[in-house]
Amino acid sequence: MTGPADRNDAPRRWPRSVYAAGREPDPRFTFANERTFLAWIRTALALLAAGIALEALEIPDQRVLRLTLVVALALLGAVSSVLAFFRWAQAEKALRESRPLPSPALAPVLAFGLAVAAIVIVVVLAAS
Repeated sequence: MTGPADRNDAPRRWPRSVYAAGREPDPRFTFANERTFLAWIRTALALLAAGIALEALEIPDQRVLRLTLVVALALLGAVSSVLAFFRWAQAEKALRESRPLPSPALAPVLAFGLAVAAIVIVVVLAAS
């Protein structure tokens, strides 16, 4: 089966593995998938900003812990942005192949990571 990405008159779109699959879905679903992707990217940016803000705080006697949290938040933001792309690609491909949407692997990663970071921040601030 050839998809729109395989035709000579169709513009080249990346990633080919997504756009070559199945049929072109209703644009409303594609746009909804894109909005979800952008929401995850905003979340990743917020995590990076939180890490930077935490680094700017002057917490006395807690340098190692603060740095650990900064790195953890930055890594969580980086992982979120990568997983957001893969989530978008999986959902787009599922839409094109008329399959059920995959479950979001990103949600538990963010929920657990943020819960741990929040607990550590509360403990650090309460101790200082």
